[in-house]
Amino acid sequence: MTVIKQADLIESVREALQFISYYHPADFIQAVAKAYELEKSPAAKDAMAQILTNSRMCAEGHRPVCQDTGIVVLFARIGMELQWDAQLSFEEMIQEGVRQAYLDKDNPLRASIVSDPAGARKNTKDNTPAVIHTQLVPGDKLEIQIAAKGGGSENKAKFVMLNPTDSIVDWVLQTVPTMGAGWCPPGMLGIGIGGSAEKAMLLAKESLMDPIDMPELLERGPSNRVEELRIELYEKVNELGIGAQGLGGLTTVVDVKIKDYPTHAASLPVAIIPNCAATRHTHFVLDGSGPATFNPPKLSDWPDISWKPDAASKPVDLNTVTAEEVASWQPGDRLLLSGKLLTGRDAAHKKIRDLLNAGESLPASVDLKGKFIYYVGPVDPVRDEVVGPAGPTTATRMDKFTELMLDKTGLLGMIGKAERGPVAIEAIKKHRAVYLMAVGGAAYLVSKAIQSAKVVAFEELGMEAIYEFEVKEMPVTVAVDSLGNSVHQTGPKKWKLEIEQYKKKI
Repeated sequence: MTVIKQADLIESVREALQFISYYHPADFIQAVAKAYELEKSPAAKDAMAQILTNSRMCAEGHRPVCQDTGIVVLFARIGMELQWDAQLSFEEMIQEGVRQAYLDKDNPLRASIVSDPAGARKNTKDNTPAVIHTQLVPGDKLEIQIAAKGGGSENKAKFVMLNPTDSIVDWVLQTVPTMGAGWCPPGMLGIGIGGSAEKAMLLAKESLMDPIDMPELLERGPSNRVEELRIELYEKVNELGIGAQGLGGLTTVVDVKIKDYPTHAASLPVAIIPNCAATRHTHFVLDGSGPATFNPPKLSDWPDISWKPDAASKPVDLNTVTAEEVASWQPGDRLLLSGKLLTGRDAAHKKIRDLLNAGESLPASVDLKGKFIYYVGPVDPVRDEVVGPAGPTTATRMDKFTELMLDKTGLLGMIGKAERGPVAIEAIKKHRAVYLMAVGGAAYLVSKAIQSAKVVAFEELGMEAIYEFEVKEMPVTVAVDSLGNSVHQTGPKKWKLEIEQYKKKI
């Protein structure tokens, strides 16, 4: 009879979460490497080079591939014949494993979970609670699929109740462009079809746990309707030209996963949940013989790619940069930033807004006149690091603050990931400011450009506090110039047209 010990389950969850924090699945590495080889867009190719270089650095350094170390989602299939040697409940054991993983002293993971989500939004400090789905099944084993899902990609989840005769393909192709680049492509799309509203969402999430097998599927051909749909969507989504980081290019998705379930005759529920370039998930089985073990990818699984700044990159001194210099930058220009900048995410922007609206002064340490702000919530440092992985967060969440920040603080520029919306672009144009994009999914690589880091305001916000960073040759791309021209609009349009013209030729 199989007996699962409490300590074995806790240790397995802890090890799984540490493992996926710094090891990409080998199939994902290989898929992005193949996309890199085929990519014709220089901007997208550069972004994928950063992602692949960052991936290998994290594997070697055992540090997170992204500063957003995710909300933990777990699917458990519990054999009805197994027994437990445990004092805690099943959920309590999972939460303890999560707690230990995120508080690990050698590789602390960023605590991003807040309680009272519609109110105080207070950080729980240990990334608990996880989201747990359980299923009782025949047998005497415990099978677990576990993921750490980043907020940038999770926020782009979409759901619709179609009519039974509506086209799923049409809805997906209309919806994906509205998701922008905040989900950090290239990645995967998980699609759930059928069941009820909540079942479709669950199917979409669970499908992202499956291995990437699109190359094999394309080679052998589809054997059922779901596989036909996967291929059709994979090809047509990539033909949208969105590309890596939304910069325009040939590869937006490396796979499309679909799970379906019988539904009501009057219904057609469809859900999409994307996985980002920091995709993190693994699978293990406990059979009573001890905790799970995890086999890392081989270093040979990574391509021989080592990102270096483009020779045409322009050096920028943040300590002396002027509005006139900013006005000379063009969309797509690659810059290497050196000097001091401040950080700030949602909570810090809200506090700044509340202070300004109340007629109060900002802390003396938060002088933004002529400065740049970086949208980031870094991981805590270890050993000789000045800061842990510190990649950008999705900039569109700060759009509603942009006019206020530019008008009231004298801010000159912003750095984040993904596109800006119309409200932010109009404010940037009005104030002749600029928005720069760093690569999402290259957090450890970016952190190596940070020479010093200190909290200068709102320490109580934890990872959302305002830091002062001293950076040296931090790589960014001009995403919105001082005239309001956005590379996230021009890039995908250009590459969608390029792909259409290529298809006509063949």
